Amino acid sequence: MKIIDLRCRPAYLHDFFGATPDSPGAATARWLNRRVGTRGDDEHFARSRTAEGFLAEVRDAGLTRAVVVGRHTPAQHLPNDLIHSITHGHPELIGIGSVDPALQGETAALQEVERAVRQLGLAGIDLEPGFGAPARHPDDAIYFPVYELCAQLGVPVFLMSGPTTPDLRFNDPAPLARVAQAFPKLPIVVYHGYWPNVQQLIGVAFRYDNIHVVPDMYLFQPGSQAYVEAANSFLGDQFLFGSSYPFRPIRQTIDDFLQLGFKEGVIDRLLYGNAARLFELE
Repeated sequence: MKIIDLRCRPAYLHDFFGATPDSPGAATARWLNRRVGTRGDDEHFARSRTAEGFLAEVRDAGLTRAVVVGRHTPAQHLPNDLIHSITHGHPELIGIGSVDPALQGETAALQEVERAVRQLGLAGIDLEPGFGAPARHPDDAIYFPVYELCAQLGVPVFLMSGPTTPDLRFNDPAPLARVAQAFPKLPIVVYHGYWPNVQQLIGVAFRYDNIHVVPDMYLFQPGSQAYVEAANSFLGDQFLFGSSYPFRPIRQTIDDFLQLGFKEGVIDRLLYGNAARLFELE
């Protein structure tokens, strides 16, 4: 079985992911693991505190590819050069860059998008409007030049959502529709699937088929059965797998995913085919 994990980060990437033993970050990672249904060792991610350990996690879980996502927000910056250094030379890893035009300014952000894609070879750009200062919706005009450039470069945009958004008013999928409408050829990948606003996101994705949904660790939370129902029907080509490692064990998440009730006819698309098409792997 081929599997592409759309959200998979090593612990050593940042303290937030548990890089430092016995630190507040490690405690938060353990807490979040328990919160989203990890069974057994809630510090399973300790193995990925080294580069070798992370690659072993990816390989032992049976992943075909693992997507390592950058981040650029006022609270956390995972530079594109760092993502490149982690993924370069490892064919099983795919890197996603990040920018914040509010912090960098439009010109610098666009230059960084160009550099991340053309020079570093990163496969897309992550934006986190709801985590900005001030928080914004994805249809804020400040992001439109980034969308336009990504569309020209032929790479997807990844948007962060979900209940960890500092102001939950910005975990609203409605503004996403304006972006999808304005850039119909731009693949838009939504991490965390705007959970718990599941039905609203499904409605937006029904209307705009350039929206791709990755609920990752929230797929196993109450109310998420609607994702499964949608993936078994119209959303079958727009739904992708993500473990959200290190906040959930990769192998456990695969096993749990297979028990959710997805139809046999869509499983290969959800685990591999849709992501392979997104990244033009085949």
